[in-house]
Amino acid sequence: MSYASKYGRRPPEYASKSSHQEIIKDKAVQSFLQQCKLPSTVDNVETDDCETLTISDANTEDIRHIIAIDGGYTEVEVHKKFPSARIAFFQFGILFFALEDLQNIHESKFIFPEQMTKIKNIERLKLALPTKGISAYGAASLTASVRETLHRFFLSEPSPEDSLAKSLKWLLFGEYNCQPFVEWSLASCPICSHRDITIRIKDITADYCFKCDYCENQLFLTDVFRLHEAIDDEMGASGILGYLTTLIEQIIIVYIIQTILKIKPALLKDICIIKDGPLAFFGQTANLHKPMRKLICWLKDHHDIFLIGSEKSGAFVEHADAISTSITPGSAMILNNDYIYRYIIPGKADPNRPYGSTTYYGSKVIYKTSAGRMYVVTLPTRNSLVSPRASDLFNLKPVLNVITQLRCDMYDSALIPIAIVNKLVSLSNHPSSRILEKFARTNVKS
Repeated sequence: MSYASKYGRRPPEYASKSSHQEIIKDKAVQSFLQQCKLPSTVDNVETDDCETLTISDANTEDIRHIIAIDGGYTEVEVHKKFPSARIAFFQFGILFFALEDLQNIHESKFIFPEQMTKIKNIERLKLALPTKGISAYGAASLTASVRETLHRFFLSEPSPEDSLAKSLKWLLFGEYNCQPFVEWSLASCPICSHRDITIRIKDITADYCFKCDYCENQLFLTDVFRLHEAIDDEMGASGILGYLTTLIEQIIIVYIIQTILKIKPALLKDICIIKDGPLAFFGQTANLHKPMRKLICWLKDHHDIFLIGSEKSGAFVEHADAISTSITPGSAMILNNDYIYRYIIPGKADPNRPYGSTTYYGSKVIYKTSAGRMYVVTLPTRNSLVSPRASDLFNLKPVLNVITQLRCDMYDSALIPIAIVNKLVSLSNHPSSRILEKFARTNVKS
């Protein structure tokens, strides 16, 4: 790394113009490049390797309501000079509307404001999180500040009586079942770093805390996310922001399901839940895909569940666009392990380890509607599968029929609920980030 000019009195140090020769001449580097292999090009893709089925565009009468969940965040600098300080602001949206209201808009010659209001019924959750150089609630470190902030957020949102913390406990210990689980294993204590801490359901307090068996310090139920393992008190917590966004979006799904079961379980058959992004937990939070899969399977067995993870970007979306001409309109292609590792993700397929087996609780599908729009979605499955079939994916045809009805012409292969909720909760670099930066500087104490 070169030297920078701090005060403008001396020139900065520029990179060498000839050092690349040493890399080019190096035999080990040359040998390494010769061992590398590029992924297969689109011209060589064989879509016959995956099961493909035809999806009709018939209306789905059973699904009457849509719930869409999306979240966004922006990180701002509160203090630029040393010691620097940063805060991340999150906003999550829960959009609810009746499918009939959307169909009425499609059939109208003119769109009235009252019609749009019906499909823009959104609830928002907000979170501010320290990510560098800031102590919150008098905590002794950045890691402790992040833990305390998340704990308080989960205790208070959407309400103290029905909180995300309550839904988290309900998920982890399977309290939806008549025989809940009695224990959960925490990978590491955030205070003493001891491994494999046992969390007993009987030891969890009213404010969702418990004690470490080794150091006897009070820990939070939200420590099961293991985000403390990815935070460096000196470098900051920016690396957890993407994982945290995906995590909270899915705990919101759990909260919605828990609420529906409490009010009227039969409503689950009328509602399709759409999440922006795949049905998976990533990074330190990945282990939560296990209780999530158990919940979804229980729902499928005892009620029903219509759940979609819709992707807007990434390697799978780019691949779908590249092979769009090879897929027949009105058909869905269920991706298997060999296909994914041959054409999309660099690597070699392991027959004993399906793609996403440690993160996903579903399988991926590329769907081309009869109108030619391409979608990449994740649908829940009972197990992690090397070669999933149509019968393995929960409610495949009804869910894809709903996607056809939710088409949005504003963006490429977009869905109306995801486009709306993203527009209402996303935080732009300009002016949102700059306004939030000034807001934070004004309110944070020196």
